[in-house]
Amino acid sequence: MSNPLSISRTSSLDNEYIGRFAPSPTGPLHFGSLIAAVASYLDAKANQGRWLVRMEDLDPPRESPGAAALILRQLELLGLCWDGEVLYQSNRLEAYENTLAQLKDRKLCFDCDCTRPQVREMGNVYDGTCRRRNSAPENNFAVRVKTEPVDIGINDLVQGRYSQNLNDDVGDFIIKRKDTLIAYQLAVVVDDDHQNITHIIRGFDLIDSTPRQIFLQRLLGFEEPIYGHVPIIVNNSGQKLSKQHFAAAIDVSHAPLLLHRVLTFLGQSPPLGSDITDPRDQLQWGIENWDIQAVPKLATIPEDKSA
Repeated sequence: MSNPLSISRTSSLDNEYIGRFAPSPTGPLHFGSLIAAVASYLDAKANQGRWLVRMEDLDPPRESPGAAALILRQLELLGLCWDGEVLYQSNRLEAYENTLAQLKDRKLCFDCDCTRPQVREMGNVYDGTCRRRNSAPENNFAVRVKTEPVDIGINDLVQGRYSQNLNDDVGDFIIKRKDTLIAYQLAVVVDDDHQNITHIIRGFDLIDSTPRQIFLQRLLGFEEPIYGHVPIIVNNSGQKLSKQHFAAAIDVSHAPLLLHRVLTFLGQSPPLGSDITDPRDQLQWGIENWDIQAVPKLATIPEDKSA
C-alpha cells in the first residue's frame, strides 16, 4: 500500500506571494485580532504580494449578525484594503463536502461517536477507538482523519522550528463535527489551496493547528504555505483576547494611534508624529520598514489597557 503522504508537491517559493486575513465574524475586531490583520497585511505588501480577506463563517451559533460587514468596515477605515473579492466560507460548503468525499473514498477517515469526556480520559489525544470498530456508528457521529506516526514540522518565520508527532500529540482529528458542520482544519486547508495562499501570518494560538493542516495538505496533494505565528495578547487571567472573554472592540476613530500601537507591539519601533493623521501613512511606513525578525519571539504578551 502506498504512503498517503508521499504525493509530490511544488514549492510555494516559486509562486507570487499571496497572504490572507481570515477572521471569524463573532464580533467586531479587537486589538488582538487587529495585530494578526496588520502583521499579515504588512508581510504581504512588504513582499510585493497580494492580501486577501476571508470570512470564516462556518459556525452560525457563534456568529453575530452584521459582524462580517462591521469587520470589513473597520479594515477599510484603518486603511487595510484587501485585494480581490472577500471569500465567505458559507458559500464553499460543496467544495468541503467534495474534499471530504475524496478522503472517504480513499479510506483516509472514519466516523466516530466518542464524546469529549471520553477523549479527555484518553489524555486529550484521540487513541483510535472508533477506527478499530467492526461497525461504524449510525448517528450522532463526527468524521476523523486517520493520522500517521510522523513528525510534521515548520520553520516558522517568527517562532523558528516547531514540530508535532500527530499520533503522540493529537491523534486522529475531526474534519466534520457531530453537528454536521465542517471543521476548521479541513475548511481552512481547502480554502488556502483554492485561493493559492503562499504565506500565512497569524496568531500563536493557531500554531498547534499547523501540523494538522500540513498533514491534510499532504494527503490532498496541496502546496504547503510558509507560516509565521505572531504573539497573541492575553488578559489578566492569561486568556486570549476574544469576544468570549469580553475583549473591547477597537476604536477606529483614533486609527493612526491605534496602528502605531500595533506596530510597536510587533517590534517595529514606528515614529509617532503629531502630523500623522492618515492611517495609510502609518501603514506605508510599516510596509517600507517591515522586519518580521523584529517581531517578539513570545507566545503571549499581556494586554496593554491603553490599546
